[in-house]
Amino acid sequence: MNVAIVGAAGRMGGRLIQAVLEAEGLELSGAVERPGHPQVGTDAGLLAAAGYIGVPITDNLAATMKNADILIDFTFPDVTLKNLEICAKLGKMVVSGSTGFTPEQKDQVGKYAEQIPVVLAPNMSVGVNACFKLLKEAAKILGDDFDVEIVELHHNKKKDSPSGTAVRMGEVVAETLERDFNQVANYHREGMCGERTKDEIGMQTVRGGDIVGEHTVYFIGMGERIEISHRAMSRDMFARGAVRACQWLQGNKPGLYDMQDVLGLN
Repeated sequence: MNVAIVGAAGRMGGRLIQAVLEAEGLELSGAVERPGHPQVGTDAGLLAAAGYIGVPITDNLAATMKNADILIDFTFPDVTLKNLEICAKLGKMVVSGSTGFTPEQKDQVGKYAEQIPVVLAPNMSVGVNACFKLLKEAAKILGDDFDVEIVELHHNKKKDSPSGTAVRMGEVVAETLERDFNQVANYHREGMCGERTKDEIGMQTVRGGDIVGEHTVYFIGMGERIEISHRAMSRDMFARGAVRACQWLQGNKPGLYDMQDVLGLN
């Protein structure tokens, strides 16, 4: 199966190129960057320290996708939606790890997924998706007797806050406890803000240095505390997850999927 990667010259792009080159059953057929990017025309393999592979970086996604079966997209919501529009017109599959979508943007992704198979996941890590499953089970057991707080840490270049993974963790807990996450998420505490409400889910963000990604969900009760944490040591795990999603998506009908589907956890 031929794979194209958008954002190929970025830090994540290089890891994705390497992962696709090493994956069984996948061939790198295209690499794309934004128009005017200084690396347009550079061989994608050289950027990923994989040697010359004869796949130059282009700035035309539509032309690149004519020779590809699937697109891997780790960009930003506005860019991802434009890429999905192109892929939907061409009948190409998409695996996206973009984060920061508004509810309206998620609805738009769903509309494109009516035409093509799409895997959209805030985190492609197998470990993080195992955490999603563990959070659901913990919330079922602990119920409303434990306060829930989420803390996430990322590098100082990350543009969205809180991370898509932290939001999804909050959503998983809220759904299990039959709460509306958008109503109970508390992103800011300052001054005389009053006592913590029973239903709220605290969302705290830390940014600094080169932290790849750390997430901890605290279930805090009277006299005891449970912590479910995940720490990413490199971006390779995200790339490996994206490759696994590509391999799984082949042959699936149009629809919106996530890594829980890919890993058989739903």
